[in-house]
Amino acid sequence: MDSRQYIELEDRYGAHNYHPLDVVVAKAKGIWVWDVEGRKYLDFLSSYSAVNQGHCHPRLIKTVQAQVKRLTLTSRAFRNDQWPLLAAELCEITGYEVVLPMNSGAEAVETAIKTARKWAYLVKKVPHDEAEIIACANNFHGRTVTIVSFSTERLYRDDFGPFTPGFTVIPFGDPRALEAAINPRTAALLIEPIQAEAGILIPPAGFLKEAAEICRRNNVLFIADEIQTGLGRTGKLFDSEYEGVRPDMVVIGKSLGGGFYPVSAVLGGRETLGLFKPGEHGSTFGGNPLACALAREALRVIREEKMVENAAEQGAWFLEQLKKIRSRHIKEVRGRGLLIGIELKPEAGGARRFCVALKDAGLLCKETHDNVIRFAPPLVIRRKDLNWALKRIKSVFRALA
Repeated sequence: MDSRQYIELEDRYGAHNYHPLDVVVAKAKGIWVWDVEGRKYLDFLSSYSAVNQGHCHPRLIKTVQAQVKRLTLTSRAFRNDQWPLLAAELCEITGYEVVLPMNSGAEAVETAIKTARKWAYLVKKVPHDEAEIIACANNFHGRTVTIVSFSTERLYRDDFGPFTPGFTVIPFGDPRALEAAINPRTAALLIEPIQAEAGILIPPAGFLKEAAEICRRNNVLFIADEIQTGLGRTGKLFDSEYEGVRPDMVVIGKSLGGGFYPVSAVLGGRETLGLFKPGEHGSTFGGNPLACALAREALRVIREEKMVENAAEQGAWFLEQLKKIRSRHIKEVRGRGLLIGIELKPEAGGARRFCVALKDAGLLCKETHDNVIRFAPPLVIRRKDLNWALKRIKSVFRALA
C-alpha cells in the first residue's frame, strides 16, 4: 500500500479527531523517520515530547524485549518486582517521598486533582465538596471532561458539557490575579511552567517563584504539570528548577515511557500522596512491570547519555539562530531548551502551510494554535542535524515570503 491508500483508509474508518500532516510513517530510528515509500524525514516534534530519547532507542528495545518475556502485568492486586524499584529510583532522582503511577498524562493530572481535593478536606479542613483549584488561561492539561472543564479553548469544550465545578481560571503569569483568586476553599494551583500547547508561552521571569511563595503563604498546594516540559526537554530535569521552585506535586509522563508505552506518575510528599487509602484510587495498568522496567531504563538513558545537558546546550544555540531569521511573517521566536515556537503574524496565512512546506523539505513539525510552529526534536539531536534543519527552515521562509 502507498501513502495515499493509508490516508484514505484512515479517513474512511477512523474518527476525525486529529488533523495530521499527510505523511505515513513506517519506520524510525533516533531523530529520523521514514514513510511507507521510503522517504526520510527529521522528526522535529518527538511525538509531542514523548520521544525525548529518540525513536527505538536500543537500550529501551532491549529492556522491553527482556521484560516482555518475563512478566507484563499483575495489576495492583499483587506486587511485582519492578514497581518498587521505579518508585525508589524516581524518589532518589527527584527528592520526592512518594510516587503514584498511572498511564497517560491526563490520568496523572486527574490523580493530582483528586489528591489536592483530598488534602483540602483532610488537612486544610475545607468543607466537603467545596474545594477549589486554580488553573491558568490557555492551559492544556489533557482532554477528560474534568480537565476540559477549566480549559479556555472553546474547541476542547464545545458540545462536551456539563462540566465539573470547582475550578477558577486566572491569567497565566499574573501573580496579583493568583493572590486575588485565593480564598479559604482554595486547595491548589495547577500550572504548566511553560504552556507548550498554547504556543510555547513562557511566563514573566520570577513568576513561578512568586506564585509558589503566594501558595505557601496561603496554605495552597503548588502543582506543576511537567508532562511536556519535564525530564530534560527544556534543559533541566524539571523546568521549575529554573526559578528554584520545588512544587508540592509534580506530574510527569510522555518521555517517561521512552516512546514505547504510556507511563505517567505524580510525585509528592507523604502529606499529600500519603493520604490515599487502599481502594480510593488506582489503575489496572498503573505500575505494571513492563511500564516500570521501561521507565527505569528511560530515566537512566536520559541521565547517562546527558540528554538534559544536550537540550540546554543545543537549544540555546538553535534558539539564537532562529531569532536571526529575517522574515516579514515572523512575529516572535521563543522557547527554552529544545522546546521552541515560532509565532507568525496573522497575515502569514497560518502556521500549517509552513509545516506542510517543511514536511516536503524533509522536516516534520506541527502547528499549534493556528499561528505557532512548534519545534521539539529528540534530545539526542546534535549540532550538525540542527544545522541541517535550520537550512530547511530558512529555505521555507524564503519560499513562502
